[in-house]
Amino acid sequence: MTKLTIDYVYGDVTNPIGGGVRIIGSLSNDAGGWGAGLVIQISRRWAEPERQYRRWYRMRGLPDLPFALGQIQFVQVAPELYVANILGQHGYYRKGGPPAVRYDALREGLARLRQFAEQHGASVHLPRIGCGLAHGSWDQVEPIIREELCANNIEVIVYDLPPRGR
Repeated sequence: MTKLTIDYVYGDVTNPIGGGVRIIGSLSNDAGGWGAGLVIQISRRWAEPERQYRRWYRMRGLPDLPFALGQIQFVQVAPELYVANILGQHGYYRKGGPPAVRYDALREGLARLRQFAEQHGASVHLPRIGCGLAHGSWDQVEPIIREELCANNIEVIVYDLPPRGR
């Protein structure tokens, strides 16, 4: 069986390419913060992912979904489109401090994402997750994506913003 690889494209992850069921993965923090990075783009397009994340945080979990690192919340925003709030960031990055991304929680969240993608025949659409405000290293994140998703034949597309002037 051939393992899939990550496809890299320039574009807006909130406008995922392709057809069929698609999942946009977003790294969320465990501090209840929603207001910077990718989530701003998500909220401009759809209100429900923020509303559901804030409810999940406020209630410190839902009956079938604890609010804890490694957990993931799926929010349907269109008939074949979901936003996945992955709790993989502990608090916020502090200048000079360790990255806020928790690689083990990201791995656990991506394993849950894989199960959902398998059940729905979905592709996964990501920014360079965990490497912006959470200050993670793509050299550590990319292998996790390959192991949890690509090695299990989940189609993964990573979006980079186009260079300025394009």
